[in-house]
Amino acid sequence: MIKKVAKDLSRSRERVFKALSDKTRLEIVEYLRGGERCVCEIIPYIGKAQSTTSKNLDILFRGGILERREDGKKTLYRIKNAEVFQLLRDADSLVLKDLSSLSGTIEALKKSIGESGA
Repeated sequence: MIKKVAKDLSRSRERVFKALSDKTRLEIVEYLRGGERCVCEIIPYIGKAQSTTSKNLDILFRGGILERREDGKKTLYRIKNAEVFQLLRDADSLVLKDLSSLSGTIEALKKSIGESGA
């Protein structure tokens, strides 16, 4: 039973991370930070074809990141759970730590080049 729960949890995590593993989809999520938007607003913001935008919106919807609703002929999307922004902040923190580490490596290389060139 525990093994099944662990597998289900892994599948759910995979679905979320796959939904967020694309630059265009991340841009859509950031755009929707401002609130609910119609597909007709998202398409020009993203600058991709309607079919590509719809595909990415559907992936985010199936990934549990977005909610959608129909309003007449319009389809509107919004963030399902604002905790997704905390996940993105955590990812940004990891990136910052990697960049900080790289900065130290660059400084060490500069010193090494300076020492060998002297």
